[in-house]
Amino acid sequence: MTRHFGPTKNIGTFYPPQRVLMGPGPSDTHPRVLAAMARPTLGHLDPVFTDMMEELKSLLRYAFQTSNLLTFPVSGPGSVGMEMCFVNMVNPGDKVIVCRNGVFGGRMIENVQRCGGTAVVVEDKWGAPVDPQKVEDALKQNPDAKIVAFVHAETSTGALSDARTLCEIAHRHNCLTIVDTVTSLGGSPLKVDEWKIDAIYSGSQKCLSCPPGLSPISFSERVVDLVKSRKTKVQSWFMDLNLLFGYWGSTRTYHHTAPTNALYALHESLLMLYEEGLEHSWARHQRNHEALKAGFETLGMEYLVEENSRLPQLNSVHVPQGIDEKEVRRRLLVDYSLEIGAGLGDFAGKIWRFGLMGYSSRMENVMLCLGALEAVLSDMGMKIEQGTAEAAAHQAYAAHPLPVESKKTAKAA
Repeated sequence: MTRHFGPTKNIGTFYPPQRVLMGPGPSDTHPRVLAAMARPTLGHLDPVFTDMMEELKSLLRYAFQTSNLLTFPVSGPGSVGMEMCFVNMVNPGDKVIVCRNGVFGGRMIENVQRCGGTAVVVEDKWGAPVDPQKVEDALKQNPDAKIVAFVHAETSTGALSDARTLCEIAHRHNCLTIVDTVTSLGGSPLKVDEWKIDAIYSGSQKCLSCPPGLSPISFSERVVDLVKSRKTKVQSWFMDLNLLFGYWGSTRTYHHTAPTNALYALHESLLMLYEEGLEHSWARHQRNHEALKAGFETLGMEYLVEENSRLPQLNSVHVPQGIDEKEVRRRLLVDYSLEIGAGLGDFAGKIWRFGLMGYSSRMENVMLCLGALEAVLSDMGMKIEQGTAEAAAHQAYAAHPLPVESKKTAKAA
């Protein structure tokens, strides 16, 4: 038998189609960020590159609103940031309160178990925020718990939980906190120092307008002390903070080959966030959400999450009765080059997830989305008066003007 190795057809340079990304992530990458990635590659120990790393850390502290010295991007997606928190902070036998109100709380539970810890699960309905009273009750019933872990912005549903209150409860019971902000960083109010968050991680591909592959992360001094005093080795060599202190600290000890061009991109995206100002970015995401919501309401589409706990940058809506949700997503992608997201878990086939994150959070995207939905749903038999959704969005924009000038909430540290 003849074996064939390599391509069985002619393969040329890959040119991806131009899409408008309005799903749960990644979001559209800003042209400035794409241009930054194309700059000459430097060695990861080059003194010029290490100077850029210091700027990047400073910009990240601004984005997180923290003075934590141990604030840096992990080489890997948000899931690696998640795992870094758990493998460093959870010792075998530790009890961890984990809040699950969607897919990503479930991943936290698995991380605890893989670290040899015991997960005490606080369950909430998917689409609802974490209930602070349930967390309080769980801590009273488990006074030996060491950590409280929860998702600030649940990407699978679009629910936003009250991080400040949950952290206050955890600290009152002498627990550290681990907080997932993959979808909230840059898009919703987030204040690490003011809310006293101990360990936090995010992703580059959501509200930061950057490609996937990096996970911004920050640790308080309490976490640093915990990691340095561990009696057992961190189970992951790559994610052991004791080894990373040297590379991201002042000595620049070799640890791994950092993705230099990807870090250029994150540097540029964080610089853009600083130039815009955090409060302006939060207001922009909210304004575009209000316009999209107004259009959805004219189409009779209902939100999964109650308004007072709804993420502006991740809009989950029920699929109208009698509509083939897969066919709608296919038509939007093929006919309009517009990507939206499907539901996960129990919501598979029942909801759509519309992202308005980072560079994707723009008026032209909102209008494209509403016009395309009107056309596709009308073709599929829904009675829709053409143009009403876009008109409602325009009215919402008029009612929610942005601040005239971007105002930074703090100087880069």
